[in-house]
Amino acid sequence: MDYRELFKESNKEVEERFLLTRERIEEIAAGENNGMNEKIQNYFKKTAQLLKKCAEDFVCISSDVWKSRSFEQLKSENALFYQDILPQNYGHSFADPAFAVQELGEEFGRILSFLYTELRSERAFVFEQNLEKITILNELFLEIYCMFEEGDVTYKQIKDTIYWFLYDYADDWAGYRVRELVDPALDFATSIIMDSDLSDLTYLYSYGDYISEVEIETAKFLNSLTEEEISQIAETFTEGYRRGFELKGVDVSKKDTVNIRYPIGFERVIRAAIRQFADMGLKPVIYREALNTLNKRQNLRIGYISTDPNPQYGYDHRFDNAIYLDKRMIDRKLSCMRKAYEEYEQEAAGFAGPACFEVFGEKPFEPVNKPESYRLSERQQILSTEYSSLSNELLNEFINQEERSFTIIAYPVPSIGENFPEIFEEIRKVNTLDNEVYKEIQQNMIDVLDQAEAVHIMGRGRNMTNLTVALCDLKDASKETKFENCLADVNIPVGEVFTSPKLKGTNGLLHVTEVYLNGLYYKDLKIAFKDGMIEEYSCANFPDEEDGQKFIKENLLYNRETLPIGECAIGTNTTAYVMAEKYGIMSKLPILIAEKMGPHIAIGDTCYSYCEDVRVYNPDGKEIVAKENECSVLRKEDPKKAYFNCHTDITIPYEELSRITAVTVRVVESEVMHDLAEERVEIPILLDGRFVLEGTLKLNEAFEG
Repeated sequence: MDYRELFKESNKEVEERFLLTRERIEEIAAGENNGMNEKIQNYFKKTAQLLKKCAEDFVCISSDVWKSRSFEQLKSENALFYQDILPQNYGHSFADPAFAVQELGEEFGRILSFLYTELRSERAFVFEQNLEKITILNELFLEIYCMFEEGDVTYKQIKDTIYWFLYDYADDWAGYRVRELVDPALDFATSIIMDSDLSDLTYLYSYGDYISEVEIETAKFLNSLTEEEISQIAETFTEGYRRGFELKGVDVSKKDTVNIRYPIGFERVIRAAIRQFADMGLKPVIYREALNTLNKRQNLRIGYISTDPNPQYGYDHRFDNAIYLDKRMIDRKLSCMRKAYEEYEQEAAGFAGPACFEVFGEKPFEPVNKPESYRLSERQQILSTEYSSLSNELLNEFINQEERSFTIIAYPVPSIGENFPEIFEEIRKVNTLDNEVYKEIQQNMIDVLDQAEAVHIMGRGRNMTNLTVALCDLKDASKETKFENCLADVNIPVGEVFTSPKLKGTNGLLHVTEVYLNGLYYKDLKIAFKDGMIEEYSCANFPDEEDGQKFIKENLLYNRETLPIGECAIGTNTTAYVMAEKYGIMSKLPILIAEKMGPHIAIGDTCYSYCEDVRVYNPDGKEIVAKENECSVLRKEDPKKAYFNCHTDITIPYEELSRITAVTVRVVESEVMHDLAEERVEIPILLDGRFVLEGTLKLNEAFEG
């Protein structure tokens, strides 16, 4: 079905309103002289010109004129729309809150920068042919313009106007987002993937997203691969998803939809994956990253995405919700979301979970903190975490977490460097390593760890890590195990054993000299734990230590005062590690691969959050019992205290490790008194970056080859 048919009726209803807004916006874009402050007028003129272009493009797409344009024409128009937020131009764009404050003043600069950012989202609705959303955004712009035109406007009046706009249209944003999560009828991206001639790269411009050389070169490269090669890449992805259900003992054939998240440029692989998922009885649900402020989560990008034209832009606006975040707005959002879940209850019940195809190799991003950007107040930080908990409770009410699964895989993009084709092939091999080999090696490690009461991790050189992680107790070691033998299923590639630690008794310092987490760079990241909870933290990103602490609190603790340790794992994929060293891409690897290349600690929820009562077994038949901790055990009494709705893995690379040992306690007889006493024994698993435990030495072959 033509995607435009979905909005045909609603577009007709708002057509007259749209035409009225378009006419007025064209007048403002022409630069009419109305006695307004010159710089303020220039802001509205530039913003109106952007909206005018959106209106023109909407007409071109709806009349199919767009399809007659050449690749070079589309490339030029795409660049034109995004040029003002590119790094080289951003410092002179109203999208930059620092420039907006400089030009428009302290009172109006930040909030008008927010408005400009929000209005830029119209481009997505232009391509999706959603005239209703375009129209209501136009009306917001005109309402605020008229306030300035009439004179004596205040910041509070603008803020109130934005607040009530978002409140009144929460159904159109927060409610509609729920539908995007579960309804396969919203097939805008699916249609592009399945119906386009992927050999003609003009299809890339059908999304409306920023298209860089990365997307173009990625699509070209994938077009050079055979159908068999494409099918194999997709099959690793889809089979991992299927095995995830198998491991949980859930029948995937009873599910209806799979949410596919992917980077633009990989359509050939995603098309093959969609066909393979169809063989499992699953239809794709594919949605764009959140663009409206009500749906954004800081600067995280979840959905299908393209290269970020400027990560600093998203970072500057990560807390724009400070403008309107209060208890009333949260209640309104949750009410709209509940209404949508109830309307699409059947679709939600059939939702099988996400399948995430990620990429890496982009230029590392080290953010700049700008005082002109909005920040959440202490009260708003509390409200934000409360909303996170309540929205997840709502999701779990309609989508049973015990009956869903997921998978994640990652591949490089051309920006990783001139060795891109070779690195791509190496990653393909890493993603398809032999599960059977790792299963045996990792089981040898687990057999020792099951006898331990703790794991001790120590760094070397500059790395100051000295962390003791307490492990759960086993009631019956012949039938139970503490660690999961993680192979290439939901979490590709193969290569780790992990557990949910006990909090009490987990103490010490985790230190990483440099790491990228959720796209942000951390230098000398230090996190101290006391009884499993974060007690202190710091990084060397900023001259002022307090700025570093705020950076960590906002982006790793998500504005909480503390988080528990949720996972302790030992990565075994030395093949991936050596490959990364060979090509000098260690710092560019995603955590998905990096976590398999050394021990890692996760802060936040355990890997089994919301699924603690599902019985899970290792390949040897033993049941994994370490699935909860002293926080998640409260899930039936108080879910707000049990779950934190975040999970961030932090890896220590092999070269920074002095040792990993399994700490056991044995009873010995005193030679003098002949009485019994307990003796602490540490069994080495890894020393000076190499595996030394019997049964794991094969892992060192990658270092020697």
